[in-house]
Amino acid sequence: MSDEEKATPTAAQIHHADTNTDDAGAPPLKVIDTVHKDEAMKVLANYHGDETWTEEEEKKLRRKVDWRLMPVLCFTYLLQYYDKAMLSQAALFGFRTDLGLTTGNTYSMTAAIFYLGFIVGAYPTMAIAQRLPIERVASATVTLWGLCLILTTVCKNYRDVYTQRFFLGVLESGISPMFMLIVGSWYKKDEQAMRMGIWYSCTGYVSIFSPLINYGFGLIHDGKSSWRYMYYFAGSITLLWGILLWWVLPPDPVRARGLTDRERYVLVARLRTNNSGVRNTHLKGGQMLELLLDIKFWLVFAIATLCMIANGPISAFLPIIVDGFGFTALESLLLLMPVGAYAGTAMLICSWAAMRFKNIRSYIVFGAQMGTTLAALLLWKLPLKDLGGLLFGVIIMPSVGAGYAVLMGLQIANIAGYTKRAVASSGLYIGYCVGNFIGPLVFKTKDYPRYAPGFTVVVATSVIAGVLALVYRFVCIWDNKRRDKSGTTEGFDNAYDDDLTDLKNPQFRYIL
Repeated sequence: MSDEEKATPTAAQIHHADTNTDDAGAPPLKVIDTVHKDEAMKVLANYHGDETWTEEEEKKLRRKVDWRLMPVLCFTYLLQYYDKAMLSQAALFGFRTDLGLTTGNTYSMTAAIFYLGFIVGAYPTMAIAQRLPIERVASATVTLWGLCLILTTVCKNYRDVYTQRFFLGVLESGISPMFMLIVGSWYKKDEQAMRMGIWYSCTGYVSIFSPLINYGFGLIHDGKSSWRYMYYFAGSITLLWGILLWWVLPPDPVRARGLTDRERYVLVARLRTNNSGVRNTHLKGGQMLELLLDIKFWLVFAIATLCMIANGPISAFLPIIVDGFGFTALESLLLLMPVGAYAGTAMLICSWAAMRFKNIRSYIVFGAQMGTTLAALLLWKLPLKDLGGLLFGVIIMPSVGAGYAVLMGLQIANIAGYTKRAVASSGLYIGYCVGNFIGPLVFKTKDYPRYAPGFTVVVATSVIAGVLALVYRFVCIWDNKRRDKSGTTEGFDNAYDDDLTDLKNPQFRYIL
């Protein structure tokens, strides 16, 4: 066990005023005030075994959690991005012409309005997820979005598809914030970045095989528009997976099934070093107000908004941009495969680096933004005959995703207080949605195939987002130094006590 863990209070040292005695003479069960304290306190207080553990035991438990949790998060997020990216691939097979999306900015709005739904749905979904079992909320959300995805096939014009896309965004809005919260409830700070990167990398890797699947459906000619089969398939798989989530998603160490008392205790006790708690079902207005007044939250919000403007062309226009280089529909889809491989691998490498090397996360975010800036410059300025340089720009365009994967882990590690973390996770995603809403709208049909005005915007916003990541770093350094000068050193005595926030716990320190 590490020195930090040895320094934390044991369950036996926690004082409680009320107890109940079991009729069979079992050790008394402590009654815990879960309004003010984290629910992890119940696990600590009611455990009566050995309160120490070895590094090997912790490693084995972490591996068990990884194998139970990561495949579930990965497959769910893979489905979500498969569904989102399908729009741009269906566009090559008659989606735009069938629904009247070839004039003005109707297609761009089809991509953008999805994120308006995200903005509307994110906070209500997270409020429900804090009050109700988060795995049940996730299951219902995924099931309903699968059904909504299938309903794309009944749309007849742009009004229908605008409505369908808006409600699809509402239904999908809570998944990423919920996953951030779940990861924060299972893993220590230095473990979170890698796990965030693992499930978020699926946004890239899904693009390796989704073009082949959708091209296969695109070859069907039986009187129906071939793009409809893409939505039948994706919606059905998503709906079935949503039902399965009810049983297979482990929510947190306090309530997850299949754990012994010993395993549950170790998994909860080791998270003291996060200084951020595990679970609390009570919404606290004071924590929400504190978040709104926290400059660090607004910096992360601004970074997410600005960097995700580049995701507009990535998620909705890349096949169309490649098609504008003179390739066929099949070739345009196949050329997305290396883009997906690069995106997924970059996310994993950056997330691994954030875990392996201390306090470099803000630098990684900055570097990722510079990669996307370079890509946008190449696609903006290179002549159309320079296919090698243009395709290189297309491939490295998703560098922004690697930075965003690290940014998610950075925020969840730097915020304590369960309500504050839940609202902050939603807030980060609101920024993500605002950027994704703006992104497609700056790529106008009349600017095809170069989209020079759109790439001008991407260059500017990517650079500013990178600079703000460095500003965030210096704000955290300043705050850590201020706390050090106060005489209170970093510690974990208040990890679960009174559900303290990062601003109110003087022992909390921010990672960089």
